[in-house]
Amino acid sequence: MAKEKTHYVCTECGGSSPKWLGKCPSCNAWNTLIESAVESAGAGSKNRYAGMAALAPSAEVATLSDIEAHDVARTPTGQEELDRVLGGGMVDGGVVLIGGDPGIGKSTLLLQAMDGLQRSGMATLYVTGEESAAQVALRSRRLGLDHSQVQVLAETLLEKVLATVDKLKPAVVVMDSIQTVYSDQLTSAPGSVAQVRECAAHLTRMAKSTGTAVVLVGHVTKEGALAGPRVLEHMVDTVLYFEGDTHSTYRLVRAIKNRFGAVNEIGVFAMTEKGLKGVSNPSAIFLSQHPEPVPGSCVLVTLEGTRPMLVEIQALVDTGGPSPRRLSVGLDRDRLAMLLAVLHRHAGVACMDQDVFVNAVGGVRISEPAADLAVMLAIQSSLRGKPLPQGFIAFGEVGLAGEVRPAPRGQERLKEAAKLGFTVAVIPKANMPKKPIEGMTLHPVERVDEAIGLVRSLG
Repeated sequence: MAKEKTHYVCTECGGSSPKWLGKCPSCNAWNTLIESAVESAGAGSKNRYAGMAALAPSAEVATLSDIEAHDVARTPTGQEELDRVLGGGMVDGGVVLIGGDPGIGKSTLLLQAMDGLQRSGMATLYVTGEESAAQVALRSRRLGLDHSQVQVLAETLLEKVLATVDKLKPAVVVMDSIQTVYSDQLTSAPGSVAQVRECAAHLTRMAKSTGTAVVLVGHVTKEGALAGPRVLEHMVDTVLYFEGDTHSTYRLVRAIKNRFGAVNEIGVFAMTEKGLKGVSNPSAIFLSQHPEPVPGSCVLVTLEGTRPMLVEIQALVDTGGPSPRRLSVGLDRDRLAMLLAVLHRHAGVACMDQDVFVNAVGGVRISEPAADLAVMLAIQSSLRGKPLPQGFIAFGEVGLAGEVRPAPRGQERLKEAAKLGFTVAVIPKANMPKKPIEGMTLHPVERVDEAIGLVRSLG
């Protein structure tokens, strides 16, 4: 197949140049020219973008209420935690992008999911560009996937991959990874911005036109973001991130974008000798087992997607020097500094000459402001050297004026805590349920000083 001519297009203004230049000749922007294929003069129906008609076929203008809409059918993968993050399972024609650090378990999880889909009667194809077919087979045997019928293709040329998909017509295709695939229409190296964008566009068009579900594995940068052009995330239907330390047993899969389900949903997995296993009760791994209550520990009920989870917040307040440190793991450091200022101004708890360290147990990252009250109570407990009561939880957002604001879905949080045996809760007054929670004593508060005084009286 003859290579098409290429030119370089500016990502800022759309101007083109026959060769690469450091500065765009049209808008004078630097480092914005990327390689793209040129449409041949006599291409006609051979236009490489002719397949876009399958994505957006021409139609008459219609009113929303008159359009027939049906719920999309989902196929479970056999991995309950992965299905939770996907919104129930794989969708025909859906494109999923999954990223994470090297060695965290992306290929392992997808191989397990593909085996589960194949055993349920679906045709599957695993395309690997980073390993040989023998290496994939060795991994499957190590995972205990005996006599797996998943079809494997070790190939990096996009045109051959598309031809194989057209021949085998699988229901689900995994491309591991998108950075290793290249198209012979472009001269740039695999993994470059032009190649990643072009290959992802072709695979997406193939998925939408044939109904084949496609899973793309993406590399990540040093900062943890998906490598390649940002348009890659806009192009796909679902974006999943693998989180967690490779030295830890547990992994989190978080949905950042999902056109077929809820975002910020998480799945919790444990890495075992037989691969990744779903954790049905993740609260157990985020709670330290103390035989007796210890100072500086407060349990928070946080919300990850639709799932309430209990996480232990630990704080350590120690004598600092002339420049006290404020460090946090799993929580926003700037928010910690703000909470310390509110604690001093509105509750009279001074930490200006103290080192303050805050940690969320289990490596989980908490971004919601409902953790504010638990962080404050943990800091106050460590400063006084007195533990909070046994079976104690707290949640609530704290404002700069010292008010305690309600957290969303407070009743679900309380029910989850009661189910795990917690008996005392300090919550925002607006989250007070109309009916009492069996086995739990609730203490509603409106201000920070009220919460601090209440905890001192309980202790």
